Amino acid sequence: MTEEEELMARVREAFVQLEPVPAEVLATGRAAFACREPGAALADLTGDHDAAAAGVRSGSRLLTFAGPDAEVEIEVTGSGADREIAGRLAPAGPARIRVRHPDGELAARADRTGHFAVSAVPAGLISLVFLLPDATSIVTSWVRL
Repeated sequence: MTEEEELMARVREAFVQLEPVPAEVLATGRAAFACREPGAALADLTGDHDAAAAGVRSGSRLLTFAGPDAEVEIEVTGSGADREIAGRLAPAGPARIRVRHPDGELAARADRTGHFAVSAVPAGLISLVFLLPDATSIVTSWVRL
């Protein structure tokens, strides 16, 4: 080990001892890295609204994600440990959907009109992946439910 490598190892050890990274942060980071989607078009969160203000079911939340060639709108309902997501992919079309979360994934399908619903989605961080018929994919940014 070179002198520089030895110094860096000592600095790392000092940080571990003095200011350790919380276990939840490490677990979330590892889960996010494991769920990355190389080559997917990213749809970033562009809107986050309390649905009651828009005249929609009380207790729900409306989220909009926009990317270069697609938009995803979802309504999140429920409280406690699980949520339900109902949404629409635009442009409309069928897609296989994966709802990613730190503990795994849920599967769903969008119909030919782009509509979909997913139940028993765990509260916490999630991201949606849309696998389109032309072999391209769209992935939303991570959001906390």
